Amino acid sequence: LDRLEVPSVFIDGLRSTSEEALDVVIGVLRGVINTRFVAAIERLGGLATGVSGVDGGLVRARRGDERLGFVGRVTGVDAYALEALIEGEATPVIAPIGLEPPGQPLNINADTVAGEIARAARASSLVFLTDVDGVLDGNGGLIEELDAGRAASLREEGVLDGGMIPKIDAALRAAERGVVAHVANGRLPHTLERIASGEAPGTRVR
Repeated sequence: LDRLEVPSVFIDGLRSTSEEALDVVIGVLRGVINTRFVAAIERLGGLATGVSGVDGGLVRARRGDERLGFVGRVTGVDAYALEALIEGEATPVIAPIGLEPPGQPLNINADTVAGEIARAARASSLVFLTDVDGVLDGNGGLIEELDAGRAASLREEGVLDGGMIPKIDAALRAAERGVVAHVANGRLPHTLERIASGEAPGTRVR
């Protein structure tokens, strides 16, 4: 967007999306980024398929805050479409674009989509990889366990802000369905492997 001189405005950690920016966002998320993720999985010996939340009506959405423009909030995940993807041999890579009836695609925060898909699938765990060690307190120390009450306090204090807000909101919603979420540093080696083996690097959200 910067290269195309399309201004970026963030509100509560969410990118406002104009009609002009929407086509760029769809092209990048569904085309460039999705394809690169699929290619990376294939390069490592996996099998992947790239889709977006629009495909098969997988992710339904509605516009909310008018200040955000063509940004949606998830209103539902099609359980049958999701099950078909999960039961397939390929790992689904889902671009965070939703469909507002009757046919308007909307940009949705990727963390929000991940949380709603984990919630709908009743996944055992959900991992958010970021560029910090997890959720940090006011002194920069790592918070190893986080629940809704502590998250609300951190938000009121202004400690929880920016892009961490949609991550924690998504994690807490997923936790309502028994999903254990982790916020961890994706720049460190073997982070996913450590979480899968039962370790808990970063912050665990319950």
